[in-house]
Amino acid sequence: MSSEFDFLEAPEQVLSTLNPDGTRRWLFPRLSKGRWWKRRRWVAYSLIALFNLLPWLPVGGKPAILLDVANRDFAFFGASFRPTETPLLALLLLFIFLGIFYLTSLIGRAWCGWTCPQTVYLEFLYRPLERLVEGKGYAKGGKSAPLWRKAVKYAVFTLVSAHLAHTFLAYFVGGAVVLEWSIGDPAEHPVGFGLVWATTVLMLIDFGWFREQLCTLACPYGRLQAVLLDRNSLIIGYDERRGEARAKLPARKQGGSFGDCVDCGLCVATCPTGIDIRQGLQMECVACAECIDACDGVMAKIGKPLGLIRYASQESLAGGATRWFRPRTIAYPVVLTSILGLFTVSLAGRESGMVQVQRAQGAPFEVMNDGRVRNLLSFRLDNRAREPRSYRISLPEGVDGLIPVNPVTVSAGESGMGMVHLYLPPAAFSGGKASVPITIRDGVDFEHVLEFQALGPF
Repeated sequence: MSSEFDFLEAPEQVLSTLNPDGTRRWLFPRLSKGRWWKRRRWVAYSLIALFNLLPWLPVGGKPAILLDVANRDFAFFGASFRPTETPLLALLLLFIFLGIFYLTSLIGRAWCGWTCPQTVYLEFLYRPLERLVEGKGYAKGGKSAPLWRKAVKYAVFTLVSAHLAHTFLAYFVGGAVVLEWSIGDPAEHPVGFGLVWATTVLMLIDFGWFREQLCTLACPYGRLQAVLLDRNSLIIGYDERRGEARAKLPARKQGGSFGDCVDCGLCVATCPTGIDIRQGLQMECVACAECIDACDGVMAKIGKPLGLIRYASQESLAGGATRWFRPRTIAYPVVLTSILGLFTVSLAGRESGMVQVQRAQGAPFEVMNDGRVRNLLSFRLDNRAREPRSYRISLPEGVDGLIPVNPVTVSAGESGMGMVHLYLPPAAFSGGKASVPITIRDGVDFEHVLEFQALGPF
């Protein structure tokens, strides 16, 4: 009679990172340094360098990419955006996401295997460090590495994660600010300090423990491939017609008809998500091409043609021809071109400055002793130009007002505040409102007429 602690093994493997008894299957993939790995390495190193350089690369007086949420200031390679320019930001994000979908329909999950930060940092930073520190212990599945090596590994992981966390913060506050905070008192910037160490801990959990499970369990992109891919999309596939029936080298010596696959298992041993590519297209495949390099190495040794595992479409692997021009590969470029055109026109048509009225504090108006009605107007001036501008505020003829600072000088890419005290006679109001055109110009190329609705007694 079975006890309550007995378990039923699954009839087949449920997840590549799960053992039959439900425990975690830890992966220590074998490195296959083939031609595809070398190409991915150059791409990965370039992306890592770019990630570290962009917060320090000045473009138009600001970092190349700045996402300053606190001050509502966003910069993208010289172009400054404000929260009021939501349509522009939405068009940019829509273009990026649809661009990834388009590439997926053409070349499969190249984003996952070649440019996704999870893959880039795990396979070309954290795992290489782990192999270096643990040595032969890593090659044996991490079981024989002494405790001191594991301690050194996690110490190195912590330093690397802390650096990446500081760089990540620089995208939101700027590199110079992060440098100043790093050498200053953490009590002066507790939010930034807490964000850095929270990000460091999350990176340690991700790259030190969760790892490939982020791709196979958490990331929705793999599950979307059923919608984004079709039989003509480029994937990494096993040529079953050429490879079957499998047989190891000793069995081949006894004679028989066999395919080119020698069932060495290297394609599985080298896979960073632990799948067997010979079972066909799978959600866990991140298209990293490690199995191609491993298989090509074996084919070269036994004198067989390369490409038993290769980049190909499901259609071509089945013996058909890949159709590159099909409805989705035509529709995506049309939509992307339209979005890019709309974004470019909107961006090019932006003025060098922007005026935004600020909410008034206190009473909406005040009746003075002489009967005149006082309104306070305050507005923000955004200078989008690449040099300082001085904005002069002008009132219409016959309208009394006090302008404390005029002109208002604003540095390149920065914001300034303008303020106007308006004094209007009661006769100027109709229904408790009076429209006053206020002109703001910089004397170069910007002129804006602000139709201010002054409030007064009915």
